Amino acid sequence: MNKQVLVTGANGQLGKTINELFAKNEDKLEFTFISKAGLDITKASDLKLFFKNNNFDYCINCAAYTNVEQAEKTPEIAYKVNAEGVKYLAEACKETDTVLIHISTDYVFDGEKTEPYTTEDKPNPINEYGKSKLLGEQHVQDILERYFIIRTSWLYSKKHGHNFYKTILKKAKLGEDLYITDTQKGCPTNTENLAKYILRLIVSKSKDYGMKHFCDEKAMTWYDFANNILKEHLYEHIKLVKAKNYRTFAQRPKQTILKI
Repeated sequence: MNKQVLVTGANGQLGKTINELFAKNEDKLEFTFISKAGLDITKASDLKLFFKNNNFDYCINCAAYTNVEQAEKTPEIAYKVNAEGVKYLAEACKETDTVLIHISTDYVFDGEKTEPYTTEDKPNPINEYGKSKLLGEQHVQDILERYFIIRTSWLYSKKHGHNFYKTILKKAKLGEDLYITDTQKGCPTNTENLAKYILRLIVSKSKDYGMKHFCDEKAMTWYDFANNILKEHLYEHIKLVKAKNYRTFAQRPKQTILKI
């Protein structure tokens, strides 16, 4: 019998990548992709009914509020999705014996460590987005025994969603000068690689539950990343300037390299 896999937040860049890569696979998996319009994870009763009426073996939670700047100004929205919604999702998974694969973030760390962060390091988020995601992690750990929390960093898709990669490319095509910060360091992670990692967990029937770190392994600054994008698409004539005074309402960690 085929394993049933639910993907929440299916209209986001990771959800769309999973759909593109694996909706028609030969691994005896059947995917159900559902967006916020079809299933709002902040509505507990709707969530429980949906899980009860279906029979999922896995739930990949790609639903999240990821606007770091706006989360600082209106944190209640971030907490409603990233913490409260995740709590409801974990409860629904527990009641239906569904394995939850929850996507989290490097922003649960403060960025003060000089070495890469391990899963054993104590989180200490410095902005509301990071705090809301950490609370979501804690709800999963408190409620479930069978779960994977996957922290990732600087996630981007070359095809889907709104992200740094596509923004740089758009500006380059318009011939705009680029002023990019080099005060933050992390590992840009392609959604295709994360999607393949998630699939391996499912196909291998891994029982190694708990906290995981996954990112592409090349560490760089946002400036470095922008430079790589320009080189990839032969836009090296575009003026790229290191911007020291990065305007941001939310505090952002300086170094969030994750150790896999």
